[in-house]
Parts: sequence; structure tokens; C-alpha cells
Amino acid sequence: MLEVRSIGNLSSNDKKLHGYAAIFDSEADLGGFSEVIRNGAFRKTLEGGSNVRALFDHNGSALLGTTRGGTLQLREDAKGLAFELALPDTSHGKDLAILVGRGDIAGCSFGFRVAPGGDRWEQRGATLVRELIDVELVEITLTSDPAYQDTTVAMRSRRTDVCTDSRRLWIETC
Repeated sequence: MLEVRSIGNLSSNDKKLHGYAAIFDSEADLGGFSEVIRNGAFRKTLEGGSNVRALFDHNGSALLGTTRGGTLQLREDAKGLAFELALPDTSHGKDLAILVGRGDIAGCSFGFRVAPGGDRWEQRGATLVRELIDVELVEITLTSDPAYQDTTVAMRSRRTDVCTDSRRLWIETC
């Protein structure tokens, strides 16, 4: 069964988005239980070379990139599951760049399947808590309504050393 989770902040520049699709050790209230993603939960997917898709709002028709195509790059670090996404020159890609730039889309979600033995349930007082320790990552999604509020997305900062004086560019190439 494919499960989906939403998380918090995005950013973008030119045509690249970067952020965190999942944050480790951050508890999210999913209504009826809380969930925590543990460091290394995505390791097997990343090491195994599975194709992971980047989507807009879990919509398979709104494909933004894939790891197989090299347009989506994923890595785990101490904070969580980091990503960099080269936006496509499509209506979805253009719309998303605008929405992220305005701050309307500021979070992420992800779709996954739990590997056998990949989760652990624990009762903590009145709260049932699920720990994700090994999941098969299927997708990351950019969304305005993340379940995990700590996720991020942003436009990649523009280089400040790029020459914008066309006269200087012409002289340097002669």
C-alpha cells in the first residue's frame, strides 16, 4: 500500500528547487497517531537506485522530474531527505516556480511503502507513535499543505558572479 506524507518549506531559483522532502526526528500528528521518520529510513531506496518521481500534489499527471532522468537528486543528511529538482519547461514547472517564489507552495510530501519490519509502533502516554525506520520511497511531492510542517522548498539562489554586461561578454570572447 502506498502511503503519502506531507512536510514543510520550499525554495526556488531560475529553474531549480531545493529543500527537504522529509525531516528526521520531527513528530507529525497524522490524526489518530503521530509519526516520526528516523535517520536512514530512505537509505536502501537511495542506495538501490530506484526511480523516484517528483510530482505536484501527488498527481502522477503533474510529473516534475525523476531520479532516473537525472532531473531529481536526493540525498540523506543529518537533517533529513534533501532534494534538488530541475524544473521542466512545462505548464506545471512554470506554475510551480511562480507559486514557490510567492510562498504559496512552501512544503513537501512523500509517497512510500513500508519495508517488512520497517516501522515500529509505540504507545507514549495517550499518543500512539509510529517510527519509520526503513521505507521504499516512491515519490516526493511539492504541496501547499504538508503534514510535516518542517519540510522546505526554495528556489536555488542565483549566482552573483555571472556577468550581465553584454559588452564585457563580447570583449572577453574576442
